[in-house]
Amino acid sequence: MTAGPEAAEPAPAGTDPVVRRMVPRSRNEAHRTATSLELFFDLCFVVAVAQAGRQLAIALAEGHLRVALVGYLFTFFAVWWAWMNFTWFASAYDCDDVPYRITTLVQITGALILAAGIPRLFQDRDFTLGVLGYVVMRLALVTQWLRAAQGESGAARSMARAYAGGIALVQVGWVLVLLLPDSAIPWVMPLGVIAELSVPAFAERRVQSAWHPHHIAERYGLFTLIVLGETVSAATVAVQTAVDEHEALGKLVPIAIGGVLLCFAAWWIYFAAPIHEHLRSNRQAFLWGYGHYLIFGSAAAIGAGIEVAVEHAVSQAHISAAAATAAVTVPGALYLITVWALHSRHSKTGAAQWVLPVAAAAVLACTALGGAGVLAAGLVGAAAVAVGVWLHSREAVA
Repeated sequence: MTAGPEAAEPAPAGTDPVVRRMVPRSRNEAHRTATSLELFFDLCFVVAVAQAGRQLAIALAEGHLRVALVGYLFTFFAVWWAWMNFTWFASAYDCDDVPYRITTLVQITGALILAAGIPRLFQDRDFTLGVLGYVVMRLALVTQWLRAAQGESGAARSMARAYAGGIALVQVGWVLVLLLPDSAIPWVMPLGVIAELSVPAFAERRVQSAWHPHHIAERYGLFTLIVLGETVSAATVAVQTAVDEHEALGKLVPIAIGGVLLCFAAWWIYFAAPIHEHLRSNRQAFLWGYGHYLIFGSAAAIGAGIEVAVEHAVSQAHISAAAATAAVTVPGALYLITVWALHSRHSKTGAAQWVLPVAAAAVLACTALGGAGVLAAGLVGAAAVAVGVWLHSREAVA
């Protein structure tokens, strides 16, 4: 299905991208892959992801659990939702001309403004800069949807206009939120989140936009890699700290090993089976796409948790050993169970179906081990991969 009758193949490579008519791309387009602009977009957005993870680690290490969770959930939602909306729009309407590239640059600028505002949000509960960056990103997408409406007709044009109008209306709401007392903002923001999540369902209630299943699956996979890269960076910090802090060497090396194993298992498990063939309709794709808020958020939180575990090992965190370990095991378990719910359960049968849920429970149980829990969690992740590979090989032979 396409969003309109004029679905078109992209312009040939090397065509001068001055100004083109923005029409929907074909859902059956062969060899559809991520563009260099999309990859650059992801790399810029990961700056905001890194800021959110760093502030989460600082708040957790100080024992400010409520500040850590509320701040992280809202800031990561802003980053994830802006990224996701661009990704799905680009999958349907990427015409790669000059106006499209400039508008994407504006969205990137908004992401950097948001990233700059994240520390203020965590430390001072100052939402101004973060909301400004978010609104910049979202209003830039409004102009893209208005361009798409010009190239559409009938129900597809109404869909594009509904997107533009819905997004713009919600941004007015975000600006008004800044006028409220600081104490009221955390209670009102969930309403804005619900409004944001409702726009795609409302806009596409009659017709589906022309997103490309394979392209969408690849884009999500690439962003997963980038987020996991932030977690690997945290494990690297653990190794470096182990080299510098000789007295805590025995505590830091297990954290580094466990962190690397958990990251490797997270990569292996996510990419164990292709998912694009499961994305046939909006009903399936919306659930899958929205569910990645937990996958991306938990993957980034694992890295923050490793930082917390390292700080505890060198006596710089004001929390217990179990709490420091939980900073790794809780997001680790959430990642495993979410990947199972969105990916693995569609391709596994029999005993293989239950590897990830059991592994998630085991990772969570590692919290009780205190300082040794991070290494144990990494070993559980590695064991889950090994068992999965063994079961798959048995099925292949049978």
